Amino acid sequence: MDRRSFIRKGLYAGVGFPLAAYSRVPLAKNKAPTSSVSNIYQGVAVAAAHEMEERYLASATVKIDALIAGGPFQARWDSLHQHQDPEWFRDAKFGIYTHWGPVTVGSSYSPGDAEWYGNQMYKPDHPAYKYHQQRFGDQHKVGYKDIIPLFTGEKFDAEAWADIFTRAGAKFAGPVASHHDNFALWNSDLTRWNSVALGLHRDIVGELARAYRRHGLRYVTTFHHGYAWRYYEPAFAFDAGDPQYSDLYTEPHNPGAPPRKHYLDKWLAEVYEVLVKYKPDLIYFDFEFREVIPPEYQQKLFATTYNWAAHDQREIGVTQKDRSIHEYTGILDFERGREDRITPYPWLDDTALGPWFYVASEPIKTATQVIGILADIVAKNGCMMLDIGPKVDGTLPQLGVDVLLEIGEWLRRNGEAIYGTRPWTIYGEGPTKNVAGASFSEEKDKPFTDQDIRFTTKGKALYAILLGWPGKDALVTSLPEGKPLWFGRIRHVQILGTDNPLQWTQDRQGLHVELPQSRPGNHAYVFKIT
Repeated sequence: MDRRSFIRKGLYAGVGFPLAAYSRVPLAKNKAPTSSVSNIYQGVAVAAAHEMEERYLASATVKIDALIAGGPFQARWDSLHQHQDPEWFRDAKFGIYTHWGPVTVGSSYSPGDAEWYGNQMYKPDHPAYKYHQQRFGDQHKVGYKDIIPLFTGEKFDAEAWADIFTRAGAKFAGPVASHHDNFALWNSDLTRWNSVALGLHRDIVGELARAYRRHGLRYVTTFHHGYAWRYYEPAFAFDAGDPQYSDLYTEPHNPGAPPRKHYLDKWLAEVYEVLVKYKPDLIYFDFEFREVIPPEYQQKLFATTYNWAAHDQREIGVTQKDRSIHEYTGILDFERGREDRITPYPWLDDTALGPWFYVASEPIKTATQVIGILADIVAKNGCMMLDIGPKVDGTLPQLGVDVLLEIGEWLRRNGEAIYGTRPWTIYGEGPTKNVAGASFSEEKDKPFTDQDIRFTTKGKALYAILLGWPGKDALVTSLPEGKPLWFGRIRHVQILGTDNPLQWTQDRQGLHVELPQSRPGNHAYVFKIT
């Protein structure tokens, strides 16, 4: 069936644009998929699909329960506390991920910061509401489900993404496997709302896993679908009120109602399916642990993941955003924020070049901004996972690619001061300090100055990362004469990327370094002190 027929008729009953709305949206011509993968729900009617979903969910739940019962980790915090996070994560420091999916169809040109398009398009007071009506149709008839076929990805090339991210200096990478919209970007047996059955008809998670691993990257999958229970609550007054779509929109319920067991079982089963099929090295969870998922299922999630890894003889890390959970297990994550101190544990900052999903009109960070944030994170024992939002057609925005490649060029010169390093006794010096460790603190950041320095260590070297170019000479006040260092006295100072040693002196003020006349590179400059 060609794409025009697919959208007119729907892959199964009730999916696809009504003819009145169809003419409003120009359709992209899609390339033939690069793989011949198929999905069990293709061509299956709604009632039969629901029965299949329930059968596969029941089977997955039995397997999860058996895995927990027979594994070394029980679904209790005291048991989960024994898990060791993988050492590779502490060494990797920099990763890249992608927010891409049917949301991109709406977010790309909708006004009003529509990164939650599947939620905002149902709110009459949000600009996305009117935009959706004008571009796609009335939400009672043309809901979020009906724009999924426009997620075409006709130029999606997993190898091209892998090549760019590797050149950008990433050591781990992966996709958002399922966002709040509850759409699975993998070949799922648990939901008919997946990227093989609908949209571009490609196993995005699978293709990226193979491509990234061929390039030597660790593989991460991120999960946000736990929030779908809240995300779609405004939609129930529109097309989501029809129970035949409850496997996408969740079962209709009153705003604020607690999630039902069936929803929680399916949430967990979908994570387990990705673990088994694609074997990620790191899995990430958004804020649903605080908002939707109760402690019982939080503990089942960790137990399932750790026991799967133990059975498969693999290492795995799990990131999430709740400090109270981190007291027991997992890697603590901050969304667009970071710690304000050196911590004894590795942690994650997930941030983005610009908006999470592609929004054509929004500005993005510069390479200098990203590198400054990365240096600040690494100096405090953290890692960065940087998002770029691909376009609907599957290409990466050129402005974003240019920034990523600038970061990669800097890391090729200075990565010795980033990868595999550990914090010094202090994280840095200078006037600029970020807001006390919290998510979204990045929004209050001030630009770094030429007096700001961040420190890292490796072996018998101390690295001082200058976040600006101070001019003819630099002063490192944290290294006064007589200050003991673990490797002994300072004997040599050089700027990474150059071969010539620098002239320097030490006194009570600190380490004075005479700088070369021309800057060796851009963005930030690293002294290697030995």
